Amino acid sequence: MKFNLKIFNRNKVVETVTNYQGETAYKLTPAMELYAAVAATSLSDTFYEKGDKRVERLRALIAANDAAYVGKLAVYAREKMNLRSVPLVLAVELAKASQGNATVSKTVNRVVQRADEITELLAYYQFANGRTKVKKLNKLSKQVQKGLAQAFNKFDEYQFAKYNSAAEVKLRDALFLVHPKAKDEAQQALFNKIAKDELSTAYTWETQLSQAGQATYETAEARDAAFAGKWEEMIMSGKLGYMATLRNLRNILQAKVSAAAIEKVCAYIADANAVAKSKQFPFRFVSAYRELKCESSGYTAQMLDALEDAARASAANIAGYNSNTRVKVAVDFSGSMQTAVSGKSTVMMYEVGLILAMLLKSRCANVTTGIFGDTYKEVQVPSKSILANVETFRSRLGEVGHSTNGYLVIKNLIDRKEVVDKVMVFTDMQMWNSNGSYGSTIASEWKKYKQIAPKAKIYLFDLAGYGNTPIQVEANDAYLIAGWSDKVFDVLAAIENGSDAVAEIEKIEL
Repeated sequence: MKFNLKIFNRNKVVETVTNYQGETAYKLTPAMELYAAVAATSLSDTFYEKGDKRVERLRALIAANDAAYVGKLAVYAREKMNLRSVPLVLAVELAKASQGNATVSKTVNRVVQRADEITELLAYYQFANGRTKVKKLNKLSKQVQKGLAQAFNKFDEYQFAKYNSAAEVKLRDALFLVHPKAKDEAQQALFNKIAKDELSTAYTWETQLSQAGQATYETAEARDAAFAGKWEEMIMSGKLGYMATLRNLRNILQAKVSAAAIEKVCAYIADANAVAKSKQFPFRFVSAYRELKCESSGYTAQMLDALEDAARASAANIAGYNSNTRVKVAVDFSGSMQTAVSGKSTVMMYEVGLILAMLLKSRCANVTTGIFGDTYKEVQVPSKSILANVETFRSRLGEVGHSTNGYLVIKNLIDRKEVVDKVMVFTDMQMWNSNGSYGSTIASEWKKYKQIAPKAKIYLFDLAGYGNTPIQVEANDAYLIAGWSDKVFDVLAAIENGSDAVAEIEKIEL
């Protein structure tokens, strides 16, 4: 961002910047900017910011924030928002910025919640410290070492074996580097197995199918029957985890497993407790639903219904609003939102906005929904459908153009003299006015609208974390919420109760 300006609002100096579309925007505080950058990132290239540039900005923001806040944010991102990569980055960068600080070891221990995150953290550590020689992990930070040593005590043999891959940094390397202290004889025996590279092969869907694939079959039919049997075995034994099941719904259908296996899969996918324990990002359900729609099986509809039930279960804890609260929901369909959330995903940023919007809609009794680009258009869809609604909106991509005229959402309310209590906008925040001759912005329209609806509040759901907002947040009833998880609605509820995202992060105990 360039061309910083200073404008005055009452007795407070407010810093403004120029966003990526050349429009005046409002700079966030370092704490809020770090939260947004962390909550809405996959560390992949985005439309406006390369992954390495995001890391550079994270480093600068870590330096601008208190170490305790950074540690708490890392834990919040891992435990509350279910992010994996960026908490490891925060922990390592915190170690670089705060050598000797006990916050580092506490943070490292808390963010490592899967066995492979030990090696992932070390791999990032050598990258972040520019280690290129043979012994890349020499001189490991004492606090990082301490935190990883504690983390080693969390996992059993299955968990270690499941993630014991032939990557650059192996579990064996990590063990020799960290020197964890075994808590008992059984764990010492496990550490010895890691040291000797003698861990048992973990029972996973990948290893089971690999074994089936290596066998010799007399006919193609025999091979298909063997694979169907293997899927059947994993499903009926309950050894196929939720994420693995969700990822393989299409494969399961194509394998032509029994009706009983299909029933079990659908019951598992739809089970509210299983959904809660799985900690899936809502857009995972969108991806699974889209893949299944094209599958010509008599069981496809049953699986689609199960996914709808799963989506509704994930929305069950959203506070929602009754018919006395009038809600307007709008999703950004601009060109910059039509990019994948990561290099390995087919889900677009606007689809993340759509699924979050539809989850919220399902919990509101009095709500209108729309999309904006060059223009703004309201689209009415049923409240009970969630994933089907996402598909309905997705089919209308291009109808509103590709600019980011978010101001039209508010202008539409003004023109119709429609009073609402909540305006929810899901966007990457890079708004501008492609109809420049009118001179309107979402900030100016919001000020006008407050004359009509003085009690109205606007919530900006930041899906990209670029560090600026089109409206000054925490002023004039405008609020910022960032991230792709359904946990963003916990922040929404906290704001409704007088808190905010930073305050919720500060509540974390290290």
